[in-house]
Amino acid sequence: MTAPLLLVISIILVALAFDYINGFHDAANSIATVVSTRVLTPTQAVLWAAFFNFAAAFGFGVNVAKTVGKGVVASGVVDHWVILGALTGAIAWNLITWYYGIPSSSSHALIGGFAGAAVAKAGFGALIPSGLLKITLFIVLAPVIGLCLGFAFMVATLWVFRRFRPSRVDGLFRRLQLVSAACYSLGHGTNDAQKTMGIIAILLFTGGYLGPEFYVPFWVIMAAHLAIGLGTLAGGWRIVKTMGMRLTKLRPVGGFCAEAAGAVMLIGTAVGGIPVSTTHTITGSIVGVGATQRLSAVRWGLAGRIIWAWILTIPLSAGIAALTWLVLPHG
Repeated sequence: MTAPLLLVISIILVALAFDYINGFHDAANSIATVVSTRVLTPTQAVLWAAFFNFAAAFGFGVNVAKTVGKGVVASGVVDHWVILGALTGAIAWNLITWYYGIPSSSSHALIGGFAGAAVAKAGFGALIPSGLLKITLFIVLAPVIGLCLGFAFMVATLWVFRRFRPSRVDGLFRRLQLVSAACYSLGHGTNDAQKTMGIIAILLFTGGYLGPEFYVPFWVIMAAHLAIGLGTLAGGWRIVKTMGMRLTKLRPVGGFCAEAAGAVMLIGTAVGGIPVSTTHTITGSIVGVGATQRLSAVRWGLAGRIIWAWILTIPLSAGIAALTWLVLPHG
């Protein structure tokens, strides 16, 4: 049965609003390191990141969107009310964590909201265990791999440039950090925008607007990347302070290594169709870089509070989404 067009358009606008909020909530992931090392001013950094968030629309495919759209909740359960409940849960959790400056995962808020609304409608049988297992596994693996890559890149860089004057190394990596920040923003744009694409595409598919085959229309790809790019332009200064200045002290060489590690992880998982958290990834990378100095260089107490936010994101966003579905006027 075809869903009412006006209702579908309204929910698509809500989805793009989530994507916009995702952009300013996760702007810190793209710009915290390049701002904290003073390679770019905050204004320059958000313009740089927003451009490459949008540029990511061209060339990385839609494998993550397909995973979110078809690999989390059985399509027979999904309808416009489930999608609206999912988006409400994700947006609410994003705004709460943004207000308190907690770098939680927009991706997992969306996944949690989608799962919570579906369970409220049809029980736990509505979930696809294999897809959820892959996503849950990478809650742990993304920061760990990011940490290991950040640590390895930093150690290798320090060894290669061990005979260079510190001032020369600093000057070189101030320029190279522009490249690493661009690559990280490409990874951030493709991984995060695709999650919203998946939600919009499954809404259109289950509403009868895509025909018999699930796919992601080109206009959806462009709209999602535009929304996340505009959101990044709005910035996320509360979380920038936590990520780039409070977690550990970074120099340009450290910022380069953290961003390069995050970019490798995000682009690799996007190509593989694995929806990972950009927040988890860059936090792990920053911690890995900081740990090469000494373990005390990382503020582990703050890192621990961030991890608690990660643990709570899926269940709390799922709970908000389930409550939203229950009060919506579905029949």
